[in-house]
Amino acid sequence: MYVGYIVLVSIFKPAWAPALPIEARTLRGSKLMLRVLTTMVPPLALIFLVLGTIFMGIATPTEGGAMGATGALIMALARRRLTWKLLKQGMESTAKLTTFVIFILIGARVFSLTFYAVDGHRWVEHLLTGLPGGQVGFLIVVNVLVFLLAFFLDFFELSFIIVPLLGPVADKLGIDLIWFGVLLAVNMQTSFMHPPFGFALFFLRSVAPPSIKTSDIYWGAIPFVCIQVIMVGLLIAFPQLVTFGLDKDAKVDLDAVEIDVPVSGYGSINLPPSLVAPSGEGAPPKEEDPNKAILDAMKQEQSK
Repeated sequence: MYVGYIVLVSIFKPAWAPALPIEARTLRGSKLMLRVLTTMVPPLALIFLVLGTIFMGIATPTEGGAMGATGALIMALARRRLTWKLLKQGMESTAKLTTFVIFILIGARVFSLTFYAVDGHRWVEHLLTGLPGGQVGFLIVVNVLVFLLAFFLDFFELSFIIVPLLGPVADKLGIDLIWFGVLLAVNMQTSFMHPPFGFALFFLRSVAPPSIKTSDIYWGAIPFVCIQVIMVGLLIAFPQLVTFGLDKDAKVDLDAVEIDVPVSGYGSINLPPSLVAPSGEGAPPKEEDPNKAILDAMKQEQSK
């Protein structure tokens, strides 16, 4: 949706997305292609190292972050921009951010324990389950609440404080928790794009020239916030965008299943020949194969 918006703006409002000045277009042909490849391929490879490995199930989010950090170091080293000063600055920033997150976790845990001690979670549950409209009313109120809280709390506080209060209520109302988590994540992404604590706005402010005002950046972020809100509405209207493929039953070929159940073990007793019943009329009935019985029961259950 972001790409579609940018394309439409470029077509209908070309002044909002001006082309590169002619005097700056110094590269042509193969040199331009080489510049594009060397500029775009490394960042795309870095994105794949982080997100691609997670989506493919190769790495966990923690391992994906470590791979991304390693890839960034390799890129900086290849471009000859990695210095001890820059490495030290990066390590200090990482340590500070990690400390902030840990203290947020500690504070969120203390708040949760105190809140649960006074039965606050029961009050929230009764309040939200009693909303008119059932699931739809709950989703509307929760998304409006999260959107407003995102103006004052960033993603970490919302994830560690608000989501644990909403999850049990959503589960009690019969809402798919995977879909609900994705819905909240899309909603909480707006906290990066609107003031006063929008990290994306601060990042853009740090690289924007002085001629661009901070208010211009805020106004420019409004369409993207609206796109996020539209995406939240689409996820509510079409849950299949998230749950597609999650509810498919696993197909098992029971004919290829082998179950090895020992019919005798350490507790088996070997009777003397004099106590063994002779074959024929007095012989005990032949025991049924337990493996075959289990497979037959599974096939009957699958055919229902």
